[in-house]
Amino acid sequence: MQYRRMPIEVEAPEGFGYEKIDCNLSESSFADQRLADLGIDIGNLVLFYGDHKGKPALRELIAAEAGLHADEVLITAGAAAALFIVATALLNKGDHMVVAKTNYATNIETPRAIGATVDFLPLHFDDGYELDVDMLDNLVTDQTKLVSLTYPHNPTGAHISMETLQKIIRITERKKTWLLFDETYRDMSFGEPLPVAAGLSDRVISVSSMSKSYGLPGIRIGWLSCTNKQLLENFLAAKEQVFITNSVVDEEIAYRYLLRKESLFPPVKEKILENFRIVQRFMQQQNVLEWVEPKGGCVCFPRIKSEVAIKTKKFHEILLHKYRTYVGRGHWFEEDDRYMRIGYSWDKTERLQKGLTNILMAITESVYDV
Repeated sequence: MQYRRMPIEVEAPEGFGYEKIDCNLSESSFADQRLADLGIDIGNLVLFYGDHKGKPALRELIAAEAGLHADEVLITAGAAAALFIVATALLNKGDHMVVAKTNYATNIETPRAIGATVDFLPLHFDDGYELDVDMLDNLVTDQTKLVSLTYPHNPTGAHISMETLQKIIRITERKKTWLLFDETYRDMSFGEPLPVAAGLSDRVISVSSMSKSYGLPGIRIGWLSCTNKQLLENFLAAKEQVFITNSVVDEEIAYRYLLRKESLFPPVKEKILENFRIVQRFMQQQNVLEWVEPKGGCVCFPRIKSEVAIKTKKFHEILLHKYRTYVGRGHWFEEDDRYMRIGYSWDKTERLQKGLTNILMAITESVYDV
């Protein structure tokens, strides 16, 4: 495999230096949590090699919510590891896959590193980032090994209906391909969340994690779910060759959190919705940005209107270095830098509001002289 660093990682805020940032609107998760605030004490935990599939009680909790069996869940080192395992287990050089684009960079870059032939299912701003099921059907052939979708979507916050998901699954079943369905933002759906897709067909692999919705990226716990036993055995073999087992510390923290999810997560969801309404009002009250309003997640992907004659490089430099405000640049997602991903639930609410104001001031200072 030919690895290359992705812009989203090269320019990540943790590399730039959090101390240099006043308003961090680049993060795609809820605010980072503290163990003490969650009431989690693991002082008596034995630091042993854990179950290779993951802590059984943790898998049981995840499976129960999804309507699956614990043996149909594999715990991984974050969703990123799950995505890597799926791609490397199912794709070889020259194999064909279809992936939605715009997308989280790993879903595109890992298949490229493998040497797979990648066709994009375009999601367009002007179409409301609506997934074209007929186009997907045309792109998927009998030789397609994998279809990769993410909903609620990162970076746009777009979503699909149950009817659309069922149509997608029927395509993958008919053409005997695999559907990788990244559900990391599922709990942050603004309406009723979709069911865990892996429970709907043995052609579906669902992926999720503790990082985004729960604000626990530091424990590096994710999982993949699938009802196909042979496929899961292949994924387990991949996991064992990369890192054998997860950290039992991380798994225990995830388990303790999910045990109390019904009390811990509602305030998180309430804060996400509160911050979303702040961004919603902001977008309504200005006239230089436009967006497709999100239907889930904690990110949005607005763009500077085409009639605004702006120097995009200057805009981002002013925004970062003068106003110390960090956003996810469009090129992180292989889009023009008139686009920006705004995460609205990581930094404090007052920093979100200040950062949004800073964006408008940086735009004003970056327009071409008339």
